[in-house]
Amino acid sequence: MRLNDVRPAAGAKRARKRRGRGAASGLGKTGGRGQKGQKSRAGGDVRRGFEGGQMPLQRRLPKYGFKSRKSFLHDEVRVAALEKLDDGTVTLRSLRSAGLVAKNVKYVKIFGKGTLSRAYTVHGIPVTKGARVAIEASGGTIKG
Repeated sequence: MRLNDVRPAAGAKRARKRRGRGAASGLGKTGGRGQKGQKSRAGGDVRRGFEGGQMPLQRRLPKYGFKSRKSFLHDEVRVAALEKLDDGTVTLRSLRSAGLVAKNVKYVKIFGKGTLSRAYTVHGIPVTKGARVAIEASGGTIKG
């Protein structure tokens, strides 16, 4: 087989409809549009979802719900979940590697009350008042 022998499969290519080429072509006069009516006219088409004047489905159904795309970038971590970290430093990278937040998350906040078994140093992550008390009570620090 050579490059000049390559052909599409039989029946894969179909000739385009050549409209308005006489009565014998089968697409003369009205050009395959039928006789009268909106769809026979130039530009005569209905918009998507149009139901002939009946109230369309997208307007009959109630509106509900919204989920911001920003919500996929934000996450929260409980104070008790910090116990899963290997070392005492809490950064966005360490939270990701421990599986506490997803890979695509860019903004994290530590919240909640409770006690910690060891001291943690939090770098560049905002904390709530209750979380600050819990971290500092265990001997940890919050930086930035």
